[in-house]
Amino acid sequence: MRYWSVLMFSLVVLVAGCSKEITGVAQVDPRGPATAVSKDGVGVVAGDPDAPVHIEIYTEPQCTHCADLQQDFGDELSRYMNLGQLVVTYRPLTFLDDKPGGYSDRVSNALFLAAGPDTSAKAFQAFVQDLWGHQDPRGQGPSDSEIADIARESGVSSTAVEAIRAGESGVDLQEMQDTNFEYLYEIDPINTGTPTVFDLTNDDKVDIYDNNWLSKLMST
Repeated sequence: MRYWSVLMFSLVVLVAGCSKEITGVAQVDPRGPATAVSKDGVGVVAGDPDAPVHIEIYTEPQCTHCADLQQDFGDELSRYMNLGQLVVTYRPLTFLDDKPGGYSDRVSNALFLAAGPDTSAKAFQAFVQDLWGHQDPRGQGPSDSEIADIARESGVSSTAVEAIRAGESGVDLQEMQDTNFEYLYEIDPINTGTPTVFDLTNDDKVDIYDNNWLSKLMST
C-alpha cells in the first residue's frame, strides 16, 4: 500500500557563509494551518502537516453523495483541521464530466488555484463546502467568475481569487484524474467510487456510513 511522507520545511539563513541567529518568539498564524499542493501534484493538502491524523478524501464536484459528506461532516473537519489535529488531502476526480473543460474540471482546477500559504485550511474547507453545497449535477455548473466569488466569500487569498476568475490553469486535469483514480482503485478495486475517505495514518479505508467515523478516527 502506498505511503506518503509528510513534508517538513526548515529555514536556514546564511549570511556571507556564516549562520545568523534569529531572535524573538515564533508567532502562531491567527488564520490557522495553511494549504498546499501535495507532493505528487494532484491533491490539495489542508491542515498542519504535524497533525496526528492524516486522511484523504476522494471527491467529484458533481457527486451528490460527496455533497452529503460535506454537509454532514464539513464543519467537524474544519474544526479538527483548525485545531491542528487533522490534515486532509483532497483528491478530486472528474469522471462525471462529459467533455473537457466541463463542470468538474473547472471546480477541480479552482481548488488547486486556491491552495497555497496565503489560504488557510479553514478557508479552503469553507470553499469546498460552499462549492459542494450548491451543486448543479449534470448541469452547466458555476462559471469561473462565480467560483471566484465563492472563493472570495470563503476567505481564499485575493491572489488565488483573481487567478480563478481569470480561468488560469492550476493543475494538469487529465493527470489529476488518471493518478487519483489509480490511487482510488488501489484502495478499493471493487467499490471504486466517491466519496471515499482513506486513513493514511492507519493505512485503511474509512467506513463513512458509520455516523461516528470522524470522531472515532480522531480518538484513536
